[in-house]
Amino acid sequence: MTDANSFAIAECGIRQHHARYTDAVWRMDFDAFGDCFTDDCEWRISGVVLRGRDEIVEHNRELFTTRFQRLFITLRTPILELHEDGTASGRTYFTALNVLADGSGFSPMGLYFERFVDGGDRWRSSWRLFQTLYTGPSDLSGSFHDVPDFGAPPAMPPLDAATSDVSGLRAQPE
Repeated sequence: MTDANSFAIAECGIRQHHARYTDAVWRMDFDAFGDCFTDDCEWRISGVVLRGRDEIVEHNRELFTTRFQRLFITLRTPILELHEDGTASGRTYFTALNVLADGSGFSPMGLYFERFVDGGDRWRSSWRLFQTLYTGPSDLSGSFHDVPDFGAPPAMPPLDAATSDVSGLRAQPE
């Protein structure tokens, strides 16, 4: 168990991490985007397992620039658990207001299970699993998806948890 001051400092740092991530996605600044991840981060999203900062950045550079005109994401307040070794784990709910390459709207909702590392200068993601909860337009007339329930916080999925692509967009551009 950590004291309230340590928790507040870590939570603030992780919220700043999320803000930097949101900003980098909106601006499609792939250097800033890459700086949100540890060198050896693993990201499980939409049926793809990405390993390492370089693979994450290149995958998303291709995805963002070929499948989207604009991406505006919102990350909710993370539910966090701090660990004695300078790491944290948590879950963060996600929504987006996006414009696809064809001009249509796409507003998914999801849940990130995340592991974070305090890198000294700031927090970074070291592992992520994204579960898609909803895909479709912002009026919620699209599809809601059943996903595994790993239990109430602080429960986390295993590091090898499966990821599936239910978005209607292929995470790996053709």
